[in-house]
Amino acid sequence: MDASELAAQGYRIRRVTLRDLRAVHALEQVIFPLDAYPYLDLALLFIWPGTLNLKATAPDGSFAGFVSGSRTLWSSTAWIITLGVNPAHQNKGLGRWLLLTAEQRMHKPIVRLTVRASNTPAITLYRHTGYTIIQRKPGYYRDSETGLVMEKEL
Repeated sequence: MDASELAAQGYRIRRVTLRDLRAVHALEQVIFPLDAYPYLDLALLFIWPGTLNLKATAPDGSFAGFVSGSRTLWSSTAWIITLGVNPAHQNKGLGRWLLLTAEQRMHKPIVRLTVRASNTPAITLYRHTGYTIIQRKPGYYRDSETGLVMEKEL
């Protein structure tokens, strides 16, 4: 589905607030059991200047996904810090919608992200939206898995 179809079904993208912190943290634990951000780190993302935090809500108002991105003033490159979709809402296009919305709202010509080399679904999404692998970081993750730095020029 594309963004207009998701919106027609009642999905919405909104800014994340501190009231959403527990929901984001819980979803991170489900989606990224090895790499979930600690609660305090997520709280800092929500208040750090230059950070964009968005959530997707389902038609029933439940928490369906989130994205966090960094758009520092001194760089032409923005970074997607984390992106996740509740398993109950995956394979509908929400991850793509969150990603593209974040890219638009960060207003930077280059966007980068790091993804686990084994995360085939995420790599497929990123490739289909224009990202290419620019660097491999062996041992990047806590369990020593390689991280792939991907980049997109907008």
